[in-house]
Amino acid sequence: MEKQIGLFGGTFNPPHIGHLLIAEEALVQLNLDEVWWMPSSKPPHKEKDVEVPDEQRIEMVRRAIGNNNQFSLSLLEFERSGPSYTIDTIRLLTHKYPHIKFTFIMGGDMVHSLSSWHEIDELKNLVQFAGVGRAGYPIDQHWERYSVKHVEIPIIEISSSFIRSRSRSGGNIRYYVSDEVWKYVKENHLYGTN
Repeated sequence: MEKQIGLFGGTFNPPHIGHLLIAEEALVQLNLDEVWWMPSSKPPHKEKDVEVPDEQRIEMVRRAIGNNNQFSLSLLEFERSGPSYTIDTIRLLTHKYPHIKFTFIMGGDMVHSLSSWHEIDELKNLVQFAGVGRAGYPIDQHWERYSVKHVEIPIIEISSSFIRSRSRSGGNIRYYVSDEVWKYVKENHLYGTN
C-alpha cells in the first residue's frame, strides 16, 4: 500500500502550539502515516526575520516535534539554492519517493493565494492539498478549484509574529509554544528575551 505523507512547510519562527495542532489533526483526519515538517529556506512570498538564524529555526522545530514519532524534520529546502518554490520541492520529492503519496498542508490564507503560486496547474496534479480553516478565509471556490481537503481544527489565533512581538515586549510566551521551544528561546535569548 502507498505510504501517505503530509508535508508541512513554514518559516516556523518560532514553531508554536497552533502548528503542532495543525500537524496532528492533519495526521489523524487525513489518515497520514507521517507528517514531514519542512522549514523554508527562502520563501518567495515573505521576508524572513533575519534576527533568528536558520540553524536556530531548525533546532526549534526539532525540539517542538521531538516527542512524536510520526513527525519528522526534512531539510530539503536547505539542500538547494534559490527561492523555495513548492513546485520544485514536490518535483524533487515525487522523483525521490515514487511510491509515496504526498499531501501538502497549509492554512486557509494560503488556499486563497493558490492561483498565484508558481506553476500551480502542474503542482495540483502532483500533490493533494489540505487546508486548515482560518478566520477571515471562508471555505469557498478556491478550495473547490484546487480540490483542497478540509482539516477541521479549533480556531486558535496564534501566530509566530504575535509570539515574536509579545516576547520582544517582555510578555510571557509559555504555553504558546511547547516547553522545549520555550526553554530554547529563553536559553538563547531569542526574540528579545533576557
